[in-house]
Amino acid sequence: MSGGTPFTTRPELAGTFGMVASTHWLASAAGLAALEQGGNAFDAAVAAGLVLQVVEPHMNGPAGEVPVIGFDAARGETFVLDGQGPAPAAATRQAFAGLGLDLVPGTGLLAACVPAAFGTWMLLLARHGRLPLREVLKYAIGYARDGYPMPASASAVIGAMAGTFREHWPSSADIYLGGGTPAPGSRFANPALAAVYTRILAEGEAAGSDREAQIEAARRAFYEGFVAETIAAYLARAEVIDGTGRPHRGLLAGADLADWRASAEPPVTLEYAGLTVCKTGPWGQGPVFLQQLALLAGFDLAAMGPGSAEFIHTVVECAKLAFADREAWYGDPRFSQVPLAELLSPQYAAQRRQLVGATASGELRPGSPGGLAPALPGYALPG
Repeated sequence: MSGGTPFTTRPELAGTFGMVASTHWLASAAGLAALEQGGNAFDAAVAAGLVLQVVEPHMNGPAGEVPVIGFDAARGETFVLDGQGPAPAAATRQAFAGLGLDLVPGTGLLAACVPAAFGTWMLLLARHGRLPLREVLKYAIGYARDGYPMPASASAVIGAMAGTFREHWPSSADIYLGGGTPAPGSRFANPALAAVYTRILAEGEAAGSDREAQIEAARRAFYEGFVAETIAAYLARAEVIDGTGRPHRGLLAGADLADWRASAEPPVTLEYAGLTVCKTGPWGQGPVFLQQLALLAGFDLAAMGPGSAEFIHTVVECAKLAFADREAWYGDPRFSQVPLAELLSPQYAAQRRQLVGATASGELRPGSPGGLAPALPGYALPG
């Protein structure tokens, strides 16, 4: 296009009231409705996030996770919520070795961690929102109860999983295959999920009129009450086939849910091009982006020209180096030592930057921050 206007296939939007973006229009609409009711951006995020759990079941759900990075303008505070559920207490190396496994299967019950999404949304709502519980939960309840247009992508995934559901996940088959694979665009309801959220709301409001007391009661209903009891009862009897090709029982227990709470912490930051970039701690992969920026800070990207072969080569090679460090060094800092300060230091970036050569590397090359020897997991070792 002429005049220096960037080409885009997306509409350019502008406004003075507020804006909500998500991966589904119904979630975005729910978030905007929360704003129109007097809520703030955090109320909108919770409303939208809970709706996404309903309308995109192939992408996320109540048993998922939600790391949050936010800026609270009223407090002048940038914050991170650790919405990454931990592994069960019983998920030890000895437990997996006893099953003859040296790697956690990527599917099935052994992979299950504490479902952190709901508790994290409740923490965000309580600490930074201002709407009552009902006003952010009602949209998810409504779409689950009354139905929504089945996305084509969700229909395709359900169809692909139909055999697995019928043979190994009968409760999923009951929900998603009662009338056969739901067609794209067909109205689909999830009354079981609607009933869960309706009961959570009822137990929250039974705690009285205080907003925070309602939110805490809802959290307890999930992690200490009927939801946790249902999860624990199912896991106590279920054996499900997983990536090993064999059925296994899960290791998650009711005590794991009761012992966990979402928590807040400061972000990990890096200064780049006059900006302060904020990410989660190394319990997520957020610092990978900071490491990429630290490496790229030593290159004249503007001189290369955006989209040029040299530009793309440099960005990709720096990404490879940062992700190699992720494989070797990242983990939950409550259980492992992560040399994050060294990984993000200018000195370490300068050392690693020398590995960006004229040709692409096909090797996984973690570094040695502070002189420490990297330790790659077995699946990442060469050969």
